[in-house]
Amino acid sequence: MPAARQKLLDAALSLIRAKGYSATTIDELCAKAGVAKGSFFHHFKDKETLGVAAADYWSEVTGAFFAAAPYHQHADPLDRVLGYIDFRKTILTGGVPEFTCLVGTMVQEVYDSYPPIRDACDASISGHAAKVEADIAEAMHRRGVHGNWTAKSLALHTQAVLQGAFILAKAKGDAAVAEESVAHLRRYIELLFKCSQQGEAP
Repeated sequence: MPAARQKLLDAALSLIRAKGYSATTIDELCAKAGVAKGSFFHHFKDKETLGVAAADYWSEVTGAFFAAAPYHQHADPLDRVLGYIDFRKTILTGGVPEFTCLVGTMVQEVYDSYPPIRDACDASISGHAAKVEADIAEAMHRRGVHGNWTAKSLALHTQAVLQGAFILAKAKGDAAVAEESVAHLRRYIELLFKCSQQGEAP
């Protein structure tokens, strides 16, 4: 990847998580990246094009980060799912912009006004959820769990809770409320599997 493009994408990840997509200007992106405005338009047609590229870049960066996480080492798939939740809790550190989600931030702003960015954000969130879904599906299979829910729906629910937790953290200006939401998510998944194995409603 050309150095200027890399710098602009890194700047986008930083600024959009801190300020939001709409409030981030091309001039600010160039200043943060330390590149000339002409360089921006050499790599991106406009800010919307950058938004799509930033969502794809976010998927690449976070995909590698989560792929290297320790919860994958658990032999039991349910332990991997719960380990994933625990890992999400441990990375709620630093200021709010440092742990919130780029694509979650962007899609809240542009879901109706910029469909290409919305679709890129959906691909990022859904792609991440699919990796969690694989472990959930294996855990359901091993435990003989059958219910009126699917591995896919639960995986997407984990993302809904996490994105909602980020919104609460932004509203409160504090990670503590997000940590509590993630802890509730862990308890819910444990209860869901326990009750499903026993044939009870959670």
